[in-house]
Amino acid sequence: MENLDNTLSKEKAMADPFLPVDENGYYGPYGGAYIPEILHSNVENLKKAYAEYIDDPDFMAEYENLLSEYVGRPTPLYYAKRLSEHYGANIYLKREDLCHTGAHKINNAIGQILIAKRMGKTRIIAETGAGQHGVATATVCALMGLKCVIYMGATDVARQRPNVERIKMLGAEVRPVESGNKTLKDATNEAIRDWCSNPADTFYVIGSTVGPHPYPQMVARFQSVISREIRKQLKAQTGSELPDYVIACIGGGSNAAGAFYHFLKEDSVKLIAAEAAGLGVDSGESAATIHLGKEGIIHGSRTLVMQTEDGQIVEPYSISAGLDYPGIGPLHAYLAKSGRSEVTAVTDAEALSAASTLTRLEGIIPALESAHALAVLDQMQFASESGRYAHNRRFGKDDVIVVNVSGRGDKDMETYLAHL
Repeated sequence: MENLDNTLSKEKAMADPFLPVDENGYYGPYGGAYIPEILHSNVENLKKAYAEYIDDPDFMAEYENLLSEYVGRPTPLYYAKRLSEHYGANIYLKREDLCHTGAHKINNAIGQILIAKRMGKTRIIAETGAGQHGVATATVCALMGLKCVIYMGATDVARQRPNVERIKMLGAEVRPVESGNKTLKDATNEAIRDWCSNPADTFYVIGSTVGPHPYPQMVARFQSVISREIRKQLKAQTGSELPDYVIACIGGGSNAAGAFYHFLKEDSVKLIAAEAAGLGVDSGESAATIHLGKEGIIHGSRTLVMQTEDGQIVEPYSISAGLDYPGIGPLHAYLAKSGRSEVTAVTDAEALSAASTLTRLEGIIPALESAHALAVLDQMQFASESGRYAHNRRFGKDDVIVVNVSGRGDKDMETYLAHL
């Protein structure tokens, strides 16, 4: 595979100032747009609209104003004193849990729906797992007076009830999906079917760095505000823009893409992605796609997919509704395979333990998704000698670590109460 630095140096082939993506949406061998013919014009029109508006001063001014005045950005970069003492390093938490709606998802929802309005679309659809993208999309649709339908697996509807009720209160329709294992993959399947049936008036707001080009690039770009703020905030607090580590969880990969974006060319910054191991990578009950996946096509892009020898999708499992996806965004597949990011698998038990530690030391209850990123701290500091992890090292006392707390744990209280 081509070296990441070589790819990044080919400025003329780059479709983005930071991402290693070409004009056709490929990150090395991953990406592209594998779509039904009926959606071809929709995707082509979206590519043109995205290319036009992402550099349009009026569009970006409206987007940035909403991030500031509506979402509440910038979110704090919080020095976690007690957590730092516990782990013997300097730990900063990027508080995306303090965004309006409780997670990073709204950064992307605003951007995509602003594009949808400019394209003349009147109906918005979205998929959701943990419910945060559904809430964010429904919120922005309420703000802008657009019809909204949210597809959600029936299993997730049951375990994320607070978010389901929030979506309905915001005026959106929730359509439970009964196929498959009734989780995020199946919700995405149904959303794509809807889009195929309603290509003229409907805009599909994808919540993660998955799907056909330009979605992975577009979502990463709208979430890049996270790392842009980290650099500025870290400079103000420490005198340097560059941490030693940035840690984020990955399901499809939106919050990690945003946290990594402005550090991709900074070789001194180690990027660690935490995926969901469920009951264990080799247990048969896992969502550790990068560890277990093989190259394949899912939901419109070529990437790593959990699949059988004959190409059938393996149903994923995680205690976290936002991480049990059998694929991974093509950007993250490429970063992992090229060695730019290190990927660790976090079990349910490790995530629950990390959530408890943060809650009791800092008074912050994280989303279960974010707890997977926090679990890397335990893996590195207390289990590095076991040889279980790709990042088989310990923190130094002078190391600066940024953990992206992508969402708050209100939606997961029933799960926490049942397990802790």
